Amino acid sequence: MRTTADIFTYKNTSQQERAKGGPLAGKRVVIQPNMCARGWLTDAGSRALEGFIALEDATVVARLREAGAQLAGSARMGELGFGLKGDTGAQAIAAGEADIALITDTMGEARVAAAAHGLFAFKASFGVISRFGLVGLVPSIESWGVLARDLEDIIAVMRAVTGKDENDPSMPDEEPPDLSNIGGPLMKGQTAGVIKECLGGLSVEEVRLFQTGLERLEQAGFTMQEVSFQDFGLFRVVHNVIGSVEASSSAGKYDGVRYGHRASSAKHWNEMYLNTRGESFGTLIKEYLFQGAYFQFENYRAFENACRIRGRLVRDTADLFKNVSVLAFPTRRLGLNAAAATSAREVYDAFSLTLPANITGQPALHVPSFARGPEGDMGMQLAAPRLADAGLLEIGKVLASAMSGAERK
Repeated sequence: MRTTADIFTYKNTSQQERAKGGPLAGKRVVIQPNMCARGWLTDAGSRALEGFIALEDATVVARLREAGAQLAGSARMGELGFGLKGDTGAQAIAAGEADIALITDTMGEARVAAAAHGLFAFKASFGVISRFGLVGLVPSIESWGVLARDLEDIIAVMRAVTGKDENDPSMPDEEPPDLSNIGGPLMKGQTAGVIKECLGGLSVEEVRLFQTGLERLEQAGFTMQEVSFQDFGLFRVVHNVIGSVEASSSAGKYDGVRYGHRASSAKHWNEMYLNTRGESFGTLIKEYLFQGAYFQFENYRAFENACRIRGRLVRDTADLFKNVSVLAFPTRRLGLNAAAATSAREVYDAFSLTLPANITGQPALHVPSFARGPEGDMGMQLAAPRLADAGLLEIGKVLASAMSGAERK
């Protein structure tokens, strides 16, 4: 059993937030230490930012406070948000230390963590939530992920934090989804698309569990439709190339000059820079940064090709939604522990089923226990067209209600 010290890097003991009203009043929210909260340690789980104390709240944190949430503290996280090694956000909920957790979702971390702990998780459409105050790693791919036992808590958080922010010039000039009126019965004619190429790498048991989950979707009113996506395997390659290049570029600022860790032994500035970089990062993130540096400086053509292919994947995915309402995937592979991955390859193996939504910027919802077996919960994730967050959360409410009804029986 993990202790509070094992879960938190900072535990908030302030009483100021607890008396506030608002839609999130009484809800304890745990964040990660790559999300700025004024006066809190914000080291993003890395020695590169050791001792850095946030000077102001991230926009998301400020909006959570305004909505009456009680910030419980910062959970531990994978270094700079890459993977789930050392991450304890979901465990904070499982241990009763929080009701809601915010996790950076770069590869599917929120959804995979939720599957391991029987929680709901939602990754918002890219660009609908401000990134101001987030210590990011892969700017064009990462998004906010919200975890909770109760889907209503996720909906309440999304209502509080979604919206334009003048402090974040990277947000697209689009109207964010309207989340004010989520509810009601499932609209007739809802179709869930199943990508046949996605199932090719699954074991016999994994396919069986996934089919069980699809049957439950049918019972909730969905029609199943098999669809083909011949380039499905390219999502992993494209994410690896683009993600590592953006990570390498983003991490370039951790040079020991302006803030964070600085090597103490060096004869001149160049040696100080090299020693600092060597000491600042763990082995796993170093491997990923080295990959990015290779594509950035030795094989830039591969990066350009990956960007072009990404555009095609986005267009081809959008075309699928001309015939289906949502796409259904298993959330994780059985037997692959994302928190135990020690190499970039193992990390990508563990997140192979969640990468597409990050590449396309679509919203994705993980529903627990739809594909549970003796080895654990594969989970079911549904992806909707970009900016269709409200519709996807409406579907989630119907499925959550159906799950509750089945449990009562």
